[in-house]
Amino acid sequence: MQIFSKIIVASSLFLVASIQTETLYAQNKSVKMTNPLLQKSTLQYQAPTFDLIKDEHFKPAFEYGLKIHDQEIEKIANNPAKPTFQNTVLALETSGVDLGRATGVFYNLTGSNTNPTLQAIDEEYAPIFSAHNDKIYLNSKLYNRFKALNIAALKGEDKRLTQYYLQQFELAGANLSATDKDKMKKINEELASLSTLFGNKLLIARKNGAVLFDNVNDLAGLSADEIAAAKAKATEAGQDGKYLIGLLNTTQQPLLQSLTNRATREKIFKASWNRAEKNDDGDTREVIERMARLRLQKANLMGKKSFAEWKLQDQMAQSPAPAMDLLAKIAGPAVVKAKVEAKEIQDLIDSQNGGFKLEPWDWNFYSEQVRKAKYDLDQSQIKPYFEIGTVLEKGVFFAAQQMYGITFKERNDLPVYHPDVKVYEVFDNDGKSIAIYYLDFYTRDNKNGGAWMSNFVNQSHYLMQKPVIVNVYNFSKPAGGNPSLISFDDVTTLFHEFGHTLHGLFANQQYVTLSGTSVPRDYVEFPSQINEHAALDPLVLKNYAIHYQTKQAIPQELIDKIKKADTFNKGYVVTELLAAATLDMAWHSVEKESDFKPTLVFEKEALQKFGLLVNEVPTRYHTPYFAHIWGGGYSAGYYAYTWSKTLDYNAFDWMQANGGMTRANCERFRKYILSVGNSVDLNKAFKDFIGHDMQIEPYLRNAGLLVK
Repeated sequence: MQIFSKIIVASSLFLVASIQTETLYAQNKSVKMTNPLLQKSTLQYQAPTFDLIKDEHFKPAFEYGLKIHDQEIEKIANNPAKPTFQNTVLALETSGVDLGRATGVFYNLTGSNTNPTLQAIDEEYAPIFSAHNDKIYLNSKLYNRFKALNIAALKGEDKRLTQYYLQQFELAGANLSATDKDKMKKINEELASLSTLFGNKLLIARKNGAVLFDNVNDLAGLSADEIAAAKAKATEAGQDGKYLIGLLNTTQQPLLQSLTNRATREKIFKASWNRAEKNDDGDTREVIERMARLRLQKANLMGKKSFAEWKLQDQMAQSPAPAMDLLAKIAGPAVVKAKVEAKEIQDLIDSQNGGFKLEPWDWNFYSEQVRKAKYDLDQSQIKPYFEIGTVLEKGVFFAAQQMYGITFKERNDLPVYHPDVKVYEVFDNDGKSIAIYYLDFYTRDNKNGGAWMSNFVNQSHYLMQKPVIVNVYNFSKPAGGNPSLISFDDVTTLFHEFGHTLHGLFANQQYVTLSGTSVPRDYVEFPSQINEHAALDPLVLKNYAIHYQTKQAIPQELIDKIKKADTFNKGYVVTELLAAATLDMAWHSVEKESDFKPTLVFEKEALQKFGLLVNEVPTRYHTPYFAHIWGGGYSAGYYAYTWSKTLDYNAFDWMQANGGMTRANCERFRKYILSVGNSVDLNKAFKDFIGHDMQIEPYLRNAGLLVK
């Protein structure tokens, strides 16, 4: 989840308050005392009081929090005393307590459990929060106090935090003239409103894009549980006796690999592809085109040629060229591999006298058959071994215990924001409690697509805070109490998102702004991708892959098949990902507004230019529903998944060469990577871990892209 400011992301900050600050809080005491968002939670580790928090609490909390934070900022900026780390940097770091607590809860709920009231509040406050952020980072007095500090005299996290804030001031435009600052404020306000509008439209598009079927025969190939879930979803939507297939946020939909009816597959695929371009309330194209232009204007104000050039300054890549170079070097081999895979599928279709050319809606269905033919691996054979609760507790949690010594205890006494949410307390290898962990498994119409990790409370030694973390997923909820069986890809997603959680759990910083996952976009996926490898660790796999009926562990024969098939279809998977990353970079590398074209035309020409317009392999996210870059924080940053994956394959190679994912190697990973947050030079931390800089060859080899 993207929350509008690193200052405000710092949910549940405990302010080391002065008498003057206490006076400010007292101005609106009645509001503060009756609003649970304006009080430090008394639950363990300040876990949110979801049983007390109501929709009507957010606006008063925002108004109060904004007022107090404005006064705090003015106090820091106008302090007559000489600037010091304590009265300037630390004062800014520990400001905005109430606003941070309220927005921390709010943005987690608008992502995972929204409603029309919250959506309306989101739209109303997006420009207000943007303007508030600008009050901080475009404040000349405040910026000048930071510039007056003697950074050379600072050490450790104090120095790193000061450098971080200085960079954020400069990236925001603190050096701009007064006239240009006014222009920047207007651009930021409009962009904030448009981003929120995009998210709300996309939710409409996703809901309206669900495909209704009258005849159960159209769903041939699905399991009885999947059909029951579709029927239940239709009944819930007022279509009793019919079957409703909802959409996930990606282009391809999981059920396409099972559906035997080609017309059904085509209908679902096209519903996914066209969801946000139907000239209705869910059409996002006008919003997107306006955002792209505004982002270019913003970059130009900052003296940069493109938005990407401006955006990547604080990332590991530092500029668009290294990012695009990495994508291009992988794209060539990936497309070659994808075309080899396409030929294998077409040959299979022809051998069955299909009489048609391979299309995107056919790929997953026939690639499953190719997988079965080449590796004798049938997804229907292995799914019964992956019951979601067992995968979590005997797989994800078990792996974490083996790798890092941490353990989990379910908590039923803490309130949750939805009945499906589970809560766990986490204990370190010495038995000490270190965090509270929320888990939200199942898809809902009021939940954003995809899967993510976020914090309700961020770790900080200075503030004596331990992390309160949530993982959100979009797995289909089984009907009638049936087991929730997932694919091995879904298993990988569980391990991936929990890798982000580990990054948050092991945070070991003084300050929230440098803590845990508060790292560059092209680094943040690295720890989560490393954790994916644990899913195939022999000890771990045997422990969680338990047949839900027979209770027997998965046989070695199936394990061998899964491992042999690990690089199967990687040409497709990598190509669709690189197409999305390249598309993102294309939108944000435009240097003249006149070079923008209508959304669908721009997308087609961009993919064609970079050799990624492959009919059978559509981009993982089509521009109109590319939420990462229009509604999330990945604008000019979707390449980060590939950059991080390259880091991952380099680190995994090191682990394999040194005995595998042993406790010793994982503790080393915790020391150099998981526990440092953004408190050190991350390029150096990575090099310290494996002994050399990132190389591309491990990616190509591990992904099976070196076609013989």
